[in-house]
Amino acid sequence: MAHHLKFIWTAALVLGFAAASSAEQNQTKQAKKRSSDATVWVNTPGAGTLPAGASHHTYFSKAMGHDVGYCIYLPPGYRDNPNARYPVIYNLHGAGGDETRGLLAAEVLDEGIRARRWPEMILVFPNGGKSTLYKDSYDGKSLAETTLIKELIPHIDSTYRTIAARQGRCIEGFSMGGRGSTRLALKYPDLFCSLFNQAGNVYHVSELFDSPPSDDYRAYLGPDKQRYIENDPYLLLAKNIDRIKGKLRIQIFCGTKDDGHLPSIRDFHDALLKTGIDHTYMEIEGLAHDRTRMINQYRAIWFDYHVESLRLAAQGAAAK
Repeated sequence: MAHHLKFIWTAALVLGFAAASSAEQNQTKQAKKRSSDATVWVNTPGAGTLPAGASHHTYFSKAMGHDVGYCIYLPPGYRDNPNARYPVIYNLHGAGGDETRGLLAAEVLDEGIRARRWPEMILVFPNGGKSTLYKDSYDGKSLAETTLIKELIPHIDSTYRTIAARQGRCIEGFSMGGRGSTRLALKYPDLFCSLFNQAGNVYHVSELFDSPPSDDYRAYLGPDKQRYIENDPYLLLAKNIDRIKGKLRIQIFCGTKDDGHLPSIRDFHDALLKTGIDHTYMEIEGLAHDRTRMINQYRAIWFDYHVESLRLAAQGAAAK
C-alpha cells in the first residue's frame, strides 16, 4: 500500500526569470548554454571543501577513453574494521552538476552515523555528465549509463569493502539525478534494493520521439525510436515488473510548488499504484525545486528508507 503524505513547508522560495529582449540576445544565450553543457569529467574539489569522511578519486573509463571523477564517503569505522563490509548508496547529481555536487548528503549521513541513528554505510557521488539524463548519447561520446553501471559500480566493489550485491546497494538522486536513478533502477532492478527519487521527472520517453522537448534532446538520443522505447521508465516498469515488485523499494519526494517536476512524478506515482507496487510517496507542502531545503527539512530521517530497505533485502537474501 502506498503512503501518500503531505507535510507543511513554512518558507517560500521566489524565483525570478529574465527574458531576452532581442534575437541577438537569445542567440548569445543559447551559445553560452551549449558551452556550459560541455561535461568536464574530472573536477578536483578545492582544499577543505569536502565534508568529513569524503574524498575525491578517479577511475579510467574504457568505454569513453578517459578518466572520470567521483567522490566517496567512507564511514568513521571503515579503517578500524578491516574485515567489515558496507552497503553503498549511489547519489546522482542534477543537471549541470558533477561529482562534487550534492555533498550535503555525506554531511548528513556522517552526522547520523556518529549519532548512532544509522548503521555505517558508504556513499558514492558519480559524475554523470552535465545534461546526459544518465543515458548514453547516440554518437557514443558521452556514455553516462555505461560508465556508471558497467565501470563505476564494479570499480567501487573491487576497490572498497562493499556488500557487492543487490541487498547492499541503493540508488538515489535529485532532479536529473532522480530521473536517472529511477530509470536505471527500473532497467537494472537486480542491482539495487532501494530507490529514492528526489524531485526527478519521470516522463513517458517513448512518446517524446514525435515531439521532443528540444533539438538537443533529439540529437542526444538520435533518430531511432527504439532507443526511446528502451529508455521509457513506464515501459521498463512493465517489462521488469516481476523483478521489481516486492524486491525494489521505491520512495519519492517532491514539493507542491515544483511545477516543472510534480506533474510527471504524480503520473509515476499513479503508475505504481495501478501496478500494485508498494512505495512511499510524499508531496512536501510549499516546497519548490530546492534539494537543500528538502534535505534539511527531513535531515533526521533522510536515510531511514534506505536503511530499512537494506535490512529487509538482507533478510530476504539470508532466507534463500
